[in-house]
Amino acid sequence: MGNENNFNQKTNGEALPNQFTVEVADGNQGRFFDIRPLGQGRFEILEQEGSIGTIQLDEVDHAHCESQGCELDLPLLHAIRNQIQFHLQLKS
Repeated sequence: MGNENNFNQKTNGEALPNQFTVEVADGNQGRFFDIRPLGQGRFEILEQEGSIGTIQLDEVDHAHCESQGCELDLPLLHAIRNQIQFHLQLKS
């Protein structure tokens, strides 16, 4: 099965055309994450240092998602999921 991804793609700090930024609360602080769509409901989560994991949204059960390689706790991951879904709703 050919699951290709863009994990190692270097952008030299430039945003890709479909990339967007979300802000989520982490305790009493806001954190910004760049989100890069990978296709098929998968999104790469990036910070300034680079990729910190991927998240796959469940198109049937919007409260469910799966993550791979994420270094984030569940409340933060779910906040990112909610912001991605909000962004997608605004786009459509």
